[in-house]
Amino acid sequence: MQRQLTFEGGVSPRGTLLRGQSIIEYVLIIAIIGLVIVFAGPGVAGAIRNQFNLVGNTVNNGTVGGTEGGGASGGGSTGTASATVQAAVAKDAKDWTLDEQEAVAKDIAKNGISSIAYAKAKAAMDAGTRFSMKLTNGETLEYRIIGIDHDDLADGSGKAGLTFEATNTALSAQRMNATNANAGGWDRSELRGRLNTDDLWSLLPSELQSKVKSVTKMTDNQGGGKAGTPSATTDKVFLLSTTEVYGDLDHDGTQYEYYKSKGVTTSNYSGASSSSFHWTRSVSPDYSGGFRGVSSVGCWGHNAAAFTNDVFPAWCF
Repeated sequence: MQRQLTFEGGVSPRGTLLRGQSIIEYVLIIAIIGLVIVFAGPGVAGAIRNQFNLVGNTVNNGTVGGTEGGGASGGGSTGTASATVQAAVAKDAKDWTLDEQEAVAKDIAKNGISSIAYAKAKAAMDAGTRFSMKLTNGETLEYRIIGIDHDDLADGSGKAGLTFEATNTALSAQRMNATNANAGGWDRSELRGRLNTDDLWSLLPSELQSKVKSVTKMTDNQGGGKAGTPSATTDKVFLLSTTEVYGDLDHDGTQYEYYKSKGVTTSNYSGASSSSFHWTRSVSPDYSGGFRGVSSVGCWGHNAAAFTNDVFPAWCF
């Protein structure tokens, strides 16, 4: 069966023990304070102890975790972050568990660039760091961070801290619809239903299912060979739109930070290359039978809706 119709456009983290002071200097401070306390009166000694406590608090605030480049990232305070977030900051991002990914996402959603995990998450995104998890059918799904504070939570409470996208073919090739038609676009597509409530949703481990956030996605859902005004759908699992990949094609949302950092456009698309041609959720506005996709070399193309192409799902924490 024909797969493609046309193409267009052709550091290990280190904890910081002291801020501006070495261990030797700190020991000397303790010794000096001890001598002064012995020879000073009770009032002076009390004042010195108070000052020492301030020094100790400052030191302790600098002892937890670290990021590539050293220090707490994003200018945040480790004292306000959960133990799970602190553990994530203290390790290589590629080793983050699902619990740590979720905790980091929540901390970023709450604190933005002031989150102690922000810089580490951004570095992992820019580097294309891959994570992996086992699906219920035994296949291994690989995925990466593509957005930070990008997607709107469907309940109106703000932004999802992190958006992830699959990068391999673990979900196999799937059709968009049973027939070569795109009326109703992503909103009414068969593939959307399967990803959110049906057989493809059931392939995702329960640990992931319990963590994903419902988000609002804007898409041209007109179809039928006509361009329309974007409308909203609520999704837990979704496909990227062509706008979210290229930035300068169509008007379905906004480009994700990962692709923007790679300079991806319709004329500069190598940063969108992958293992295979895979669907986007964007209809072909001038073709009533198909949807657009991203080719293995990164350029965009389109295919008939009943043809099978690989599926790279996305979701948010």
